[in-house]
Amino acid sequence: MGEKLYHIQLCREDLQGARYAILPGDPGRVPLIAAQLSGAVPLAQNREYTSWLGELEGERVAVVSTGIGGPSAAICIEELAQLGVDTLVRVGTCGGMQLEVKAGDVIVASAAIRMEGTSREYLPIEFPAVADFAVTAALKREAEALGIDHHVGVVQCKDSFYGQHSPARMPVSYELQNKWAAWVRGGALGSEMETAALFTVCSALRLRAGAVLMSIWNQERERAGLPQEHHHDTERAVRVAVGAVARLIRAAREGV
Repeated sequence: MGEKLYHIQLCREDLQGARYAILPGDPGRVPLIAAQLSGAVPLAQNREYTSWLGELEGERVAVVSTGIGGPSAAICIEELAQLGVDTLVRVGTCGGMQLEVKAGDVIVASAAIRMEGTSREYLPIEFPAVADFAVTAALKREAEALGIDHHVGVVQCKDSFYGQHSPARMPVSYELQNKWAAWVRGGALGSEMETAALFTVCSALRLRAGAVLMSIWNQERERAGLPQEHHHDTERAVRVAVGAVARLIRAAREGV
């Protein structure tokens, strides 16, 4: 048995050749996602990193939580890459930013605004945080096939949850509020905390990455007085992620 990596506490033997990984932020979602795979078994739990391994379309697939934010996500990605994983799909939650993004809608992130710190320690800020095209296409096709309301486009990533939700009380409120208005005017679909790091780290490491997010609520709709309710069930986003990975596995087998 090889030496286990420090943070995720896994070695190559644990993953049994898995090239695909589904990455929720919340450790509590890992067994729920793993239940969508065949023969899923728990592997390890250390800090924010909980991992399971299962099978999909005859291929091993890991499910590993990244914790909250870019720093812990980057560590998870780096260590999974060392163990042979080359295709990673984030599944998580976000807050909607456009009026058409309702609570419960799914967002397939094609790119991310790098308003966080982790990605800057990998590539200059001018380098875009973009998803892999094949992974993004698989996510979109799966959402369409399932008949799930979804949107494809740019998301905004930040490091401070409360900087978004309570910007007026921050000493840098002028910057937070003005930039938020710019992201909305530019068409950003949702706000979350991990995707910019995922896309940038995977670009630097030459890995494939994609992300599918479920909108919990939308503060822009609330501000506009539109119908609004919280939605915390991530089942639809999980189904899209698992189905997209299955599509990618079949495409690889067929040489597409």
